[in-house]
Amino acid sequence: MEKVYVFGHRKPDTDSVTSCIALAYLKQQLGVNAEARVLSAINKESQYALTYFHVKEPKYLNDVKLQLKDTGYHRKFYLSQYASIYEAYIYMLNQSLTGVPVVGKENEFLGIVTIKDLAYSFINIEERMLFTSYENILSVLKGKEIVRTTDEIKGNLLVASYRSTTFINTISLTPQDILIVGDRHSVIEYAIHSGCQLIIVVGDGEIKQEHIEAARKKKINIIRTSYDTYHVARLIALSNYVSTVLKKEEAICFDETEYVGDILEMNRKLRHTNYPVVNWKNKCLGLLRITDLDEKTPKKVILVDHNEKAQSAEGIEEAEILEIIDHHNLGNLTTNFPVNFRNMKVGSTCTIVYQLYKENQIFIPKEMAGMMLSGILSDTLLLKSPTATKLDREAVKELEKIAEVNYHEYGMKLLKAGTSLKGMSKEDVLYNDFKLYTVGEATFGVGQFFTTNFFEIEKELDEYLDTLDLVAEANQYALVALYVTDIIKNGSYLLYNRKAKDLISLAYAKEEIEEGCYLEGCVSRKKHVIPLLMDVFER
Repeated sequence: MEKVYVFGHRKPDTDSVTSCIALAYLKQQLGVNAEARVLSAINKESQYALTYFHVKEPKYLNDVKLQLKDTGYHRKFYLSQYASIYEAYIYMLNQSLTGVPVVGKENEFLGIVTIKDLAYSFINIEERMLFTSYENILSVLKGKEIVRTTDEIKGNLLVASYRSTTFINTISLTPQDILIVGDRHSVIEYAIHSGCQLIIVVGDGEIKQEHIEAARKKKINIIRTSYDTYHVARLIALSNYVSTVLKKEEAICFDETEYVGDILEMNRKLRHTNYPVVNWKNKCLGLLRITDLDEKTPKKVILVDHNEKAQSAEGIEEAEILEIIDHHNLGNLTTNFPVNFRNMKVGSTCTIVYQLYKENQIFIPKEMAGMMLSGILSDTLLLKSPTATKLDREAVKELEKIAEVNYHEYGMKLLKAGTSLKGMSKEDVLYNDFKLYTVGEATFGVGQFFTTNFFEIEKELDEYLDTLDLVAEANQYALVALYVTDIIKNGSYLLYNRKAKDLISLAYAKEEIEEGCYLEGCVSRKKHVIPLLMDVFER
């Protein structure tokens, strides 16, 4: 069953992390192969919730871009180095290929052989060296085994085209020779006596029993074929190991984890038709024909706690969005097909997930109740935020029973766990809970950090402002703001990049608004912050 990734926004807060975990579990109970993922490191508050309820942290998801493994490339399309040239030709003909990878005993990639390479080996009639197996020769010449003493054949080709006496008197045969001959008994006897490596008798020629016995004793191979001398001479080279015609130059290969976009870009320069697919151990996985990229299976995803492209995983436009569960304003994310979109005016995505458990009559285990409770308490500041609704309160009342905690006591510990600045850089504080928004051609970012002691940030205010300036300039953001929310005083301190001073003044309708100023009652980014900033950028 194909996997479905469930994840929140790029800078996951507790609601984002816990809602993806709880929703993934719900989907699993409904028969979906869902897996919770996060797009970056989780914060201390989220870690506290996971540890408290003994829930494993979701794995990291780098992106949802189309990769080679998401396409219909020709898996397991390769040939052994011991296959014959003829076998390679038939394989490419049957599979409509112009090239095929060649592998060793452990499937290690050795090179790629093309139809042009095979054509050259057939046309190059001066080639007298044969390096192959007894079995390959039998197959190509449709021969019959008479005497087999070795599995591998390596030597020089000779044709007994002279009169028997002339041949015997002028040609010296060695154990490195492979002789093509008709039913010329004296020549066959001479070849056996000389220790010839292989004797190929053409035209279904008769071989004396005494010669067969002599060949066995001297460990000389004999094959008989119905083909005449001309056809044997033409076909025998096709029995060579395909490895003998491998290109010496290094082939361009792709790993199946590589992005389709990158492969297409490289192909615009190379203009090849076929590319071997290998893994990091140089094991061959198959063959990519560039047309295979037209057949693709995008990654299937469910988004929680966001519906903005800038907030989602990289490559989200290449993924198949199955569902969106969110409680924010509608963003700019678009889909190619209709999706299930659940957007409710509640304080937390986890409240919506809780409603889905009830609607689907799915039992809520203690740890999942703990996850949803944590998400609601975090996003509504213990139900004190103006975004908190009746549905949030009802959900908390039921979930605290299942989770076996007092929501207020547990919630205070949860929020305090996320307020510690220990070990955090200035960027860590900004990106602890950071979201991007796009209005027209402008993009701005807003971070929110909860604390019980703003003094720790205030004493290093200039360093925080320098960080905001750098982030804004490096990413060409019109504004980068950090709201430091005091969970005891029920308000926020505002920091912003210095060049955005006029924008902030306009948003708050003040001639001048100082860095670090306190905004009474400002605790909800969604309700108290974003509408003001959006209005400024839309003017």
